[in-house]
Order: sequence, then structure tokens, then C-alpha cells
Amino acid sequence: MRRRRRRGVLALLLAALFVFGTVLALRTLRAADALPAGAPGLAEQPAPPEAREPAAGSGPSYDLHAFYYAWYGSPRFEGRYLHWDHALVPHWDPKVSASYPRGRHRPPDDIGSSFYPALGPYSSRDPAVVDEHMGQLRAAAIGVLVLSWYPPGLADDNEEPSDSLVPFILDAAQRYAIKVAFHIQPYKGRDDHTVHENIKYIMDKYGSHAAFYKYKTSTGRSLPLFYIYDSYLTPAESWANLLTPSGSHSLRNTAYDAVFIALLVEEGHKEDILSAGYDGMYTYFASNGFSFGSSHQNWKAIKTFCDSNNLMFIPSVGPGYIDTSIRPWNNHNTRNRVNGKYYETALQAALTVRPEIVSITSFNEWHEGTQIEKAVPKKTLTRLYLDYLPHQPNMYLELTRRWAEHFSKEKEQWLM
Repeated sequence: MRRRRRRGVLALLLAALFVFGTVLALRTLRAADALPAGAPGLAEQPAPPEAREPAAGSGPSYDLHAFYYAWYGSPRFEGRYLHWDHALVPHWDPKVSASYPRGRHRPPDDIGSSFYPALGPYSSRDPAVVDEHMGQLRAAAIGVLVLSWYPPGLADDNEEPSDSLVPFILDAAQRYAIKVAFHIQPYKGRDDHTVHENIKYIMDKYGSHAAFYKYKTSTGRSLPLFYIYDSYLTPAESWANLLTPSGSHSLRNTAYDAVFIALLVEEGHKEDILSAGYDGMYTYFASNGFSFGSSHQNWKAIKTFCDSNNLMFIPSVGPGYIDTSIRPWNNHNTRNRVNGKYYETALQAALTVRPEIVSITSFNEWHEGTQIEKAVPKKTLTRLYLDYLPHQPNMYLELTRRWAEHFSKEKEQWLM
């Protein structure tokens, strides 16, 4: 009798643990996020992703933009690892920070990511890597690579200046019929004056390249499109000097006019973006609920605001989020991938508001676990990396391709 009771108690305990684990995995999904009938997904496609190749003659979608990072380095090309050895970022509260480890990662077995790339800790200067990336982007039907960019001689704290890579990336993109847009990062001293010089530099040096992305406006003009990351760091009145027709050093109606997209984080940024003279807004962050802009439930209201003010809304979708390999204290912002369900929920939320362009965060931001690039299982003595199992390494490329097709069909119906 005692054995039966013990077995019964053990069974109940195991059942409770299973239920708890399931609830935890699904914490980022809600009933309202359920995919509609007919939406593409792995569930209705039992064949493994690698069993299906893109349809012959199928081209990339230039309405699908993916944020891309060329900041990685390896001993073979740079003499040392760059970014893969990312430091553990301390919490801003010293009391909290004291509870977490410090130091840097030690590649190749210990990298600053919760996932492990199929290519290993690569260099962004490796021609074979860049070519493979372009092939993956093309297989996913992504038409525009949005390159994280710093001015010549500048970089973030974990990399070396990379503007010299731009011609190399443009040439590789051209071979795959992919276009390249620029994601201007914040740097010390960035303001409306320095961005004015940045735009002139980029357009003068790269604007004539066949792979340089240009957006066709409603008036028939073909203009470059620039994403401005952390645009809120500069006051709206300063941006207005650059982006409104009457600004003191305006780019409007000049040879350097373009489509400028600001980052929307807080709700109040909507009015700032409008008064600054921007042409639209994007949300970047792949963690649903992290910010006003990244919360799927707010996208309908944001799109309505943009439509009322002749602005473009570019929602940003991602496959998940986990940055605890570099911010060990940030577990509350982790968003489980749920075997692709999180990504599909985000894509459906984006398509629901009928955007002209959808952006993907990201192709290869490995530190924040938002990558759709191929990843593989890996276990070392000190690390157990996350992976895409039970699916193949190209799972998220395949999902992206299916949703690109769905997006294209939906847009055709919207125009009818």
C-alpha cells in the first residue's frame, strides 16, 4: 500500500512538473495570438525543412528586410575573436550586479550567445561566410539586408571599424539579387549634423552600386532608405533641421533626399518622430512586451497613427529573444522560441496590420538570440547551447520563406 501511495505521489509530482514546464514555455503566447487557418507553418508541413528547396525561379521579396551584423571576427582574419568573446555586461544597479558573474567569453567553445552557429565563431571578413550568408538570405526569400553601420574609423566597444567591408558585402549581395540598406548606429557625438555627413558619404560612395537598396515611393521616386537606430537620443527639433523641408540643413528635395525610418520605443515617440520629419518608424526589438513599440498588441494603433500622418510603419518580428549569455540578469525578457511558434505569432501579428514592409530581427544578432541564421546543437564541458531541434538548422530560414510567400499573396489581396 505504501509503495502504491509513493508511486501515486511521484506520478502527480511528474505531472505537475510537466504542466509547469509547458506553461513556462508558452508564456509569451496568448490565445489571441493563435494562427489563423491557412497560415504557413511547420505543423502543416511534415517534411523536414531541408527536404524542400525554393521554387525554381523564385526571387527574393524586397518587402522583407533583415537586420544584419558584420561585426564578428576570428583569429584567422582579424588575429583574434571579435564579438564572440563578448563581455558579460554588468547590471546598472551595483547591488544587483554583484550577484552575477563578470568577465568575457572564451571562444571557440565558449561564445557570447545561447545558440551556436553552424559556421562556428566566424569572421565577417571571410568571403566564404559572406557568400553562405547571402545564400541563406536568398533561400529565406529575404530581399533586403539591413547592414548595421558605423562611420569610417568608428565601431562599438567589441569590434573594429567595419566600413571597409561594405563594398565586399554589396558585391556578394548583388550575386544573389539581394539589396543592401543601412542601419545607422548611435556613436559618440551623433547628431543631425553628423548624420547629414553620414548620408552624403554613404550615397556618394555606395549609392551607384547595383545592390544599393532604393525604395519606390507612392509618387514614383526611387530613394535610399535608412534606418536610424536609437533615433530618440537626438531631440526631435534637431532632426527637424535635417528632415523637414524648411530645416537649416535639410536633405529634402536635394540629391541626398531619402526615406528615413526612426526607432519607436515609447508611445510618446510617435509624436516626436512625426515632428522630426521622419518618413516612418520601426520597432526593432524581438521581445514582445519589452517596449511599447515591440508589443504586438500595440501595432494596430501604431499603424492607424502612421496612416493618419502619411508615415510608414515597419513592424519588426523575431524568432525569440535570449541575451543572458551577455546580460545574465535579464532573464525576464527572454522569449522562448517554442519550436517556431513565437516567430509565426509575430509574423501573423505583423501581417494583420497590413504593412508595406516587414523587418526581421535578426539574421545574425547572436548575442540576443534573435538570429534566423543556421544554428547547430553543441555541448562542451561547461556549456550546453540551445538549438533548433527537433527541426533542422535551416528551420527559421524555411519558415521565413513560407511566410514571405504568404505575405506576397496577402499583399495582392490587399490591393484588390
